[in-house]
Amino acid sequence: MSAESIAATGKILGSLLYFSPDSEQAQPLFHWLQNHPWPQEWPYGETDRLQQIAACITDSAASNESNEEAFQRLFVGPYALPAPPWGSVYLDRESVLFGDSTLNLREWMRSHGIEPRKVQDEPEDQIGLMLMMSAWLAENCPALLDEFLSTHLFPWSFRYLTLLEEGAGHPVYLGIARLARITLEGWQKQCGLKVAEHELYH
Repeated sequence: MSAESIAATGKILGSLLYFSPDSEQAQPLFHWLQNHPWPQEWPYGETDRLQQIAACITDSAASNESNEEAFQRLFVGPYALPAPPWGSVYLDRESVLFGDSTLNLREWMRSHGIEPRKVQDEPEDQIGLMLMMSAWLAENCPALLDEFLSTHLFPWSFRYLTLLEEGAGHPVYLGIARLARITLEGWQKQCGLKVAEHELYH
């Protein structure tokens, strides 16, 4: 495994968890996941498990909800999100957006000269943005990657993915949640990281 593995998988999963399925960024990825034998190429996880996830992702017809409708329900609203995709909801006692953990991440990025790559007014700790940031660091600043993962992403991301699996209600996003979990577990093992302990509030 190498930094290239983190970069490639971070870009894919980050885009799937940030952009709507019909967007120009995510649409080709959904097509790839549903029409390509990607489990043979994915660098993390057992092939049998990846095949099960692939079957789940290609089973979108089993839902009465379109991919776009599922994305709106899981990431946008207007109703309460079953798995809020922002780190501060989990890390801050008040479970608010733009909380102290977001500000800490923003200061960490600023101190290292890293500009956030957002297309809308979104907290920097949105899960998709964080995965894409991991990919960017793996490619451009690998010396910072371990600190970013252990301090800013891993303390809450596994809890988030548990809630996303439980609340997905749609085979495609259930599959993506499971693929993200397997991949982040692979990152953690690959980097040999000890995750910073943090009480979670959601």
